[in-house]
Amino acid sequence: MNDFQLYVVSLHKIGCARPNECSILISHTIMKHHPTNSSIRTSEASPLATNQLEPNVTVGIVSGERIAFSLNHPYEVEGQQATGDQWVELANGAILWNGNRYSELVFHPTDEGASFSLKDVTIGVNFHWERKETQTFLGILRLVIDGNKVLAINELPVERYLESVISSEMSATSSLQLLKAHAVISRSWLLAQMERRKAEPETVAHRPEFVKTNDTLIRWYDREDHTRFDVCADDHCQRYQGITKETSHHVAEAISQTRGQILTADGEICDARFSKCCGGAVEEFQYCWENTPKTYLSAVRDLLPPRVAQRAAVHHDTVDLPDLTDEAQAERWIRTRPDSFCNTNDRSILSQVLNDYDQETTDFYRWQVDYTQEQLAALISSKLQVDLGEIVDLVPMERGKSGRIVTLKMVGTKRTLTVGKELEIRRALSKSHLYSSAFVVDRYDIDSHGVPQRFRLTGAGWGHGVGLCQIGAAVMGEQGFAYDEILAHYYPGADITTLYQ
Repeated sequence: MNDFQLYVVSLHKIGCARPNECSILISHTIMKHHPTNSSIRTSEASPLATNQLEPNVTVGIVSGERIAFSLNHPYEVEGQQATGDQWVELANGAILWNGNRYSELVFHPTDEGASFSLKDVTIGVNFHWERKETQTFLGILRLVIDGNKVLAINELPVERYLESVISSEMSATSSLQLLKAHAVISRSWLLAQMERRKAEPETVAHRPEFVKTNDTLIRWYDREDHTRFDVCADDHCQRYQGITKETSHHVAEAISQTRGQILTADGEICDARFSKCCGGAVEEFQYCWENTPKTYLSAVRDLLPPRVAQRAAVHHDTVDLPDLTDEAQAERWIRTRPDSFCNTNDRSILSQVLNDYDQETTDFYRWQVDYTQEQLAALISSKLQVDLGEIVDLVPMERGKSGRIVTLKMVGTKRTLTVGKELEIRRALSKSHLYSSAFVVDRYDIDSHGVPQRFRLTGAGWGHGVGLCQIGAAVMGEQGFAYDEILAHYYPGADITTLYQ
């Protein structure tokens, strides 16, 4: 029996999940597929295909010196019942609540439907749609001390968490097949992160993931700041807004029909990444994060040959992806609009994936951003805390297989700095986040010293582009592809495994 089969979380350890208190006899079920279908494989032999209890997940929601919240139903805490408006604050190293001091406060719901509301929850942290909301959650509210702040953690069963994630990540009007595909990958990603966190001591959770010299800064960001809970509630992990947004019957049906299903490969739970729009080419894992390629997160052209007759007769071949690591081919790709699943302006399809504030973002399949010399120099200086002088050029040094820039040489009149990986590049070249690092650079009004006065970035896609492309998957769902076919397209070589029922 492997580590995941022995998954039990200590209740005394802050931020760890607890298995359900009920005992469930679980039998492994395998989905059967037509042998000529291109849908994703299932495996009875997988070491992870075994009886499990549904675990709980802990989600970091908000932190501050003072937290205001409301208990919408009676909750039990410290041997008493509480309801209505509440607040806590950090005072002399302790949590102050109702005139008493605590090292930790845990509010347990008195019934399954009990909820609490947290005020001033920030969503879209550091993105252009950042704002504060009052959000409502089911399950346990845990308040702990985290440095000089109080941290609010929500603890609840995985399947209930997923209902909120799917509703938060996309519209409840999405096709059932898209919702089912997203349920499987969200569950897979979550359980993979929980297993990873359980396996890694908290002392290494803040390990630096960068290389820095006088002329190089290569850094990637991947959950390195989460030590007190499994996942955060924002886009850095998976967007989670509790029951703030109503969960539709469609979402509940998708969760129910895929209950316990995860993607597995190489004997492990798949770290199933996803992004809004791949821009026509799915990226590989190692170009965005650590240099450990994953077989199921490989480069894919976001297009399949036209389907014929019935679903079972789908072609097995794929449409070739150009070599976008080559600068000339990458430039040709980015400056044009090749056919792709995610190349759509259909508002009815886009509304399935993009919530109201996401729809504030437009032209994401191909986009342009313009900067003056002064704007670009000031932006880079502010974001990287380095003075390059006037910016002479932005030179791609390495591209991933989707055309995303992995390392970018920033040439200035004072010094030159090479920056990577993709998210560090996106942060350095935008007040929030550049849509993606798949871009080409045009320089205009070059003076007698070779210094441009204007720059234009022309780019492709929205996000890191690894794994499932949400907009592409939405189009696939509308075109009649089943959820297992969608998963097979974006996670080649992965299997569907039912971990628990």
